[in-house]
Amino acid sequence: MSGHYSHTFQRTDRSALAVWFWTVDRYLLGAIGILIFVGVALSFASSPAAAHRIGMSHPFHFALRQAIFATIATGILVGTSMMSPKGVRRVAVVIYALAIISMLSLPFVGHAAKGATRWIQLGPFSLQPSEFLKPALITLAAWMFAEGQRGEGVPGVSIAFGLYLTAVALLLIQPDIGQTVLITVAFMAAFFMAGVPVKWILGLGTIAVGGLVSTYFLFDHVAARVQKFLSPDKADTHQIDRASEAIAAGGLFGRGPGEGVMKRHVPDLHTDFIYSVGAEEFGLIFSLFLIGLFGFIVVRGLYKAMRLSDPFEQVAAAGLFVLFAQQAIINVAVNLNLIPTKGMTLPFISYGGSSMLAMGLTLGLALALTRRRPGAYSHAEGLSSAGAFS
Repeated sequence: MSGHYSHTFQRTDRSALAVWFWTVDRYLLGAIGILIFVGVALSFASSPAAAHRIGMSHPFHFALRQAIFATIATGILVGTSMMSPKGVRRVAVVIYALAIISMLSLPFVGHAAKGATRWIQLGPFSLQPSEFLKPALITLAAWMFAEGQRGEGVPGVSIAFGLYLTAVALLLIQPDIGQTVLITVAFMAAFFMAGVPVKWILGLGTIAVGGLVSTYFLFDHVAARVQKFLSPDKADTHQIDRASEAIAAGGLFGRGPGEGVMKRHVPDLHTDFIYSVGAEEFGLIFSLFLIGLFGFIVVRGLYKAMRLSDPFEQVAAAGLFVLFAQQAIINVAVNLNLIPTKGMTLPFISYGGSSMLAMGLTLGLALALTRRRPGAYSHAEGLSSAGAFS
């Protein structure tokens, strides 16, 4: 961190902002800040083509909205990362309850799009409650697993599974298979990290795989996407084909800022396929840098989480970073045509208010849990952290 900020926040300063500055992981904070900046920059690159396609008069409509979302998300990120573990738990309870209530109301007041009812229209903004449900659920599940381990009569595991099954049921009603897969994997990861026997994980994994396979037969849109992926010669693959061509056309260094051509032919270029826009305009070097940035956040985040001494903090932080990692992996894999298409945003990069704000919440909670506090880490970790942030 630069000397300017070091002088701005003296170590003897005990204000809330100064304490936060010296205890938060500034490497993670910096990497997340770069992601948010890149997301806004790519939004300015993709917005004119997206706005033109749907007949909007202002070419930077989406870019300006993305900049607003990014500013609010940054506020959420910093605000939540200043909380104590108790504050994290309380916020998770409130957000989970609000998300569940909102999802229960979707069949009656929800806004339908692309064959699913996942949004609540709030004036010019569409809110997707499931985006906020994910971090809240993982945090609460980690809390319940930790309480169950204490052996004080709290049926933590049962409560955690009740919270999870409630969320899954409401997601399948929408339907939203992608979000269901995300929370299932993150939930199982948290369950595993809580120290349950491997045979439980294998059993649950088998059930989860069976459930995933059954979606092929139960949901027509899932079957259509799988068939399109397995037999591209027999289906309309216009969007993924154009995305693949954009990535290939970028070469090593890209066509240049604003010079992308394929973005004019990709309907979801500013949302699900923003990665291909970046690859075409800035090339392979940029693409690898972006993937490396995601990798750094996930690896460092998991490392910090696994060094925590408190079971709740450890499992919750790790689960939140797993959630973040999954979403990035799925989006990039879809862009590279490695898996069937799925409407999954690239964290902090894709256009979308709910996704941006929820990601600010997700990593804000994770940063709050991994902050250096007395007794939070082992003695050795505390010493190494102190050296890293001096």
